Amino acid sequence: MASPAPKSPEQTDKTKKYDRQLRLWGDHGQMLLEKAKVCLINATALGTEVLKSLVLPGIGAFTIVDGEKITPEDIGSNFFLDSESLGMSRAQVATQALLELNLDVRGDYIDEAVEHVLSHSENFFSNFDLVIAAALSEKVLIPLSKHLWEANVPLIVCRSIGFLGYIRLQVKEHTVIESHPDSENPDLRLINLWPELENHLQKIDISKLDSKERSHVPAIVILYYYISKFKEQNNGALPVSREDKNQIRKMIRESAVNDENGIKTLEENFEEAIRFVNTCISNQTIPSQIREILEDDSCTNLTQKSRPFWIMCTALREFVETEGALPVRGTLPDMASDSESYITLQQIYQRKAQAQAESIYRRSCQIARNVGMHQDSISEQEVKLFCKHSSELFVMRGSSIADEYTKHCPDLSSQLEDPDSLMFYYVILRGFERFIGDFNTYPGQYDDHVEPDVLKLKMIIGKLLNEWGCSQILRDERVHEICRYGGAELHSVSAVLGGTAAHEAIKLVTHQYKPLNNTFIYDAITSNSATYTL
Repeated sequence: MASPAPKSPEQTDKTKKYDRQLRLWGDHGQMLLEKAKVCLINATALGTEVLKSLVLPGIGAFTIVDGEKITPEDIGSNFFLDSESLGMSRAQVATQALLELNLDVRGDYIDEAVEHVLSHSENFFSNFDLVIAAALSEKVLIPLSKHLWEANVPLIVCRSIGFLGYIRLQVKEHTVIESHPDSENPDLRLINLWPELENHLQKIDISKLDSKERSHVPAIVILYYYISKFKEQNNGALPVSREDKNQIRKMIRESAVNDENGIKTLEENFEEAIRFVNTCISNQTIPSQIREILEDDSCTNLTQKSRPFWIMCTALREFVETEGALPVRGTLPDMASDSESYITLQQIYQRKAQAQAESIYRRSCQIARNVGMHQDSISEQEVKLFCKHSSELFVMRGSSIADEYTKHCPDLSSQLEDPDSLMFYYVILRGFERFIGDFNTYPGQYDDHVEPDVLKLKMIIGKLLNEWGCSQILRDERVHEICRYGGAELHSVSAVLGGTAAHEAIKLVTHQYKPLNNTFIYDAITSNSATYTL
């Protein structure tokens, strides 16, 4: 779809500014983004790259927590810092630079280490919608993870070392209404018609139309006509099998008419009807993942603390039990047709979707009142969106990073045996973080300590593998390579990883698209990446 003309009265300065992203997550997603408050821990090259990719699309507000002063290493890797800021507060300088990118965004900073904030302001991090942490050691990460897990605040942990990047997402429960599947079949209900739609379709007899009228009929009308013909020929049976659908295709092709040269051809709308046979002729069964959501304990055992998502799911479950199907989506695919025929058909689908959404909205409000929630906690607009996308609902329940580090031993044996797996990087990173906690420095940070640090890191990694019950031994050159980096960040790697982490942050804030579950590893040497659920 082409962009509206810049002078269109429908466009404000704001919609012009955010035009491209509004196409991705809509004005309702933009509104959630502009309400969000994000905290960044450590304004490293990676940390500022993540925040940059949130400031540009208009995150509501951010706060940087960082007690470090700017070093020559920072200036060499961080695009937002220059030589004039050497020795200054990294949090302050990064905040000022980021705010210049978007005047709509509010920003603040705390020039203190995260350990100090955690120990002196217990509920500080609970005030944010999302916390992003860059370059944290294991000793700091574990208490932060525990705190945010209990507060139910999502946490994105990321690290960039040399040519290696890592992202870990911690979220207790995340619900998505608009998961934006890669492909989605049209919701036409040609098998399960309602009276208004059936009456409209029955009015048009394809066999009695002249050539001009034929070319203006929407493909849906054509499909319905030949489905009816199929039922007449098969004692009222519906087309279910591949053979049945092939028979309908054959019937449509045989309806070809002579063109000006006397050659039989099919009009564009009839060709569309043939293409729609596979995707539009089906019984509207409830997808298994949606049934699981509707049978979830959070849906069946509501409390005053239940999220609006689960209230709407309960109302949807009752609707499905009564109707035997999900609400009508209310949208039509583009079709070759005259405007009047298409709009008339579109309005029939929209009226049905509107009526069903209103019914589910009234029931949602009633359920909310019954559990002691305020009726305003659920808006009619939210329910309409929920109904429209009811076939793509998604719920993700993650795991705690603190449990992963202290209780849960990941089973990595099979993945470490795979020569193409990037899991060995995860093992190295875990050893790297423990090294920082034990020695308060990066392995290989000082040139004269590279070889001794390689031995120390190998011992730490070996101990970790033993704890996890893994017999594999990592190759020496892999451990040596990490020590050779000396903890240095490369801006190009941080930029790629920062954009990736920001994408995940936007998914969490807007509740659109499926987020990462739960570990992402990026190897810039080979340009390979992989995701793992740990």
